[in-house]
Amino acid sequence: MAMAGLAFTVLVTLACIIGPWLLPHAPDTQNLALGASGPGAEHWLGTDTLGRDLLARILSGGRVSLLVGAVATTVALVIGVSYGIVSGYAGGRTDRLMMRFVEIIYSMPFTVFVIILMVVFGRHLWLIFVAIGAVEWLTMARIVRGQVLGLKEQAFIQAARSLGQDHISIMRKHLLPNLLGVITVYATLTVPGVMLLEAFISFLGLGVQPPQTSWGDLIRAGAESMEEYPWLLIFPSLFFSATLFSLNFLGDGLRDALDPKS
Repeated sequence: MAMAGLAFTVLVTLACIIGPWLLPHAPDTQNLALGASGPGAEHWLGTDTLGRDLLARILSGGRVSLLVGAVATTVALVIGVSYGIVSGYAGGRTDRLMMRFVEIIYSMPFTVFVIILMVVFGRHLWLIFVAIGAVEWLTMARIVRGQVLGLKEQAFIQAARSLGQDHISIMRKHLLPNLLGVITVYATLTVPGVMLLEAFISFLGLGVQPPQTSWGDLIRAGAESMEEYPWLLIFPSLFFSATLFSLNFLGDGLRDALDPKS
């Protein structure tokens, strides 16, 4: 299942990157005379209410959803890993203060946080990266901090201290390499979670704005007219669900493969 998930993820990613250029219809080309039509020979997955090709829009929206997943996960990893290593290694009062700060941010409702950002800075795609990255790093920080609390008492860390290595070198050369397995697994499992958050934001109308689109935005538009044009909801949902499943299968496989006890 993990290899199947990897293959499907690569296939969908390549399709979203190069697919819109290979299709005969552009994702933003309207044909008001055609309107919403079901799947056919010319439009394989049908068209939306403005006559735009649904397959082209799904692949174009996949670019945004996958980009949000990759960028926001990277931001969450950089912040979370750095914060967690420093907190766990420092210990004592520093660790307690840093973890209390994490708990305070955890208590903030995510939707309210996004709405505040949109009101203050306007609706921009980069705000989605900021909003999701500002929340997702919290879990990574707690996971890394818990691992570091156990690792810093190991003999090889005590030996590094005895040899006079500074704290930065110990965290970079000794702690970080021993955390790569956990970080890799969590990163793979974070991407679908981030994509789901982006879909939730777009479903509320707070995500990407026209003419851009994403899978969450397509699902929202399809839900509004699912009784008359069910294909507008079914096909984006299938692409989105299959991608989430494949990423979760890949994450589960990596967790088993990198588990030192297995």
